[in-house]
Amino acid sequence: MLIQGSVGPQATTTSVSPSVSPNLRMGNMGDAIFSELQPRYYESTYRRASFSGANQSVVTTAFTAGLGTTYTGGLVLSNPFGNTYNVVLTKVGVAFVVAQTNAAVIGVAAGQSSTALSGTLTSVAPSSDLIGSGASPTAQLYSSASITLPVAPVLKRIIGAVDTGALTVATFGSGIVDLEGGIILPPGGFATIYSSATGTVSSFFGSMAWCEVPI
Repeated sequence: MLIQGSVGPQATTTSVSPSVSPNLRMGNMGDAIFSELQPRYYESTYRRASFSGANQSVVTTAFTAGLGTTYTGGLVLSNPFGNTYNVVLTKVGVAFVVAQTNAAVIGVAAGQSSTALSGTLTSVAPSSDLIGSGASPTAQLYSSASITLPVAPVLKRIIGAVDTGALTVATFGSGIVDLEGGIILPPGGFATIYSSATGTVSSFFGSMAWCEVPI
């Protein structure tokens, strides 16, 4: 296959008209020139494939420590088994609003099973990032006093650490982390916000954002 292009811009002062087939743009070293015209997630959001959810008030339950199957106090994103979409994590946000009793590593853990989540499943009501579109996600986002995970998750990403300092000093290293689509939850997959130590009650806010891609 031979692919040819033209060195330099295709149009200098105007946009290329619809239905026109311009040459591939190239640099003067024979390199192909590509640009991201819109913001990174514009296309997936405009196509109603981007969703997110967040705690609308502080979580009153203390964070579970570690990687067990009983999970409390944080967020769980679940892609139901049998779904026809992969759930691709893009961003995770974490904030603590009171000083913590224990210093802890904060991260993202994940697992997969054909068995559904159980326990007290309180929906965080995720919605489309195209505001007003009415598009609904196929994934489910939960925050609960007690969720039973079907299998123990594994830690996939460390996103920061929280210490025991007062809120007048820095206590958490990062607020929002871009996962760049690097964690994919196939049907039956789930992801949690992880803490290495038990958190303080009534201190946690969290958010998750993702794209849904047909399998």
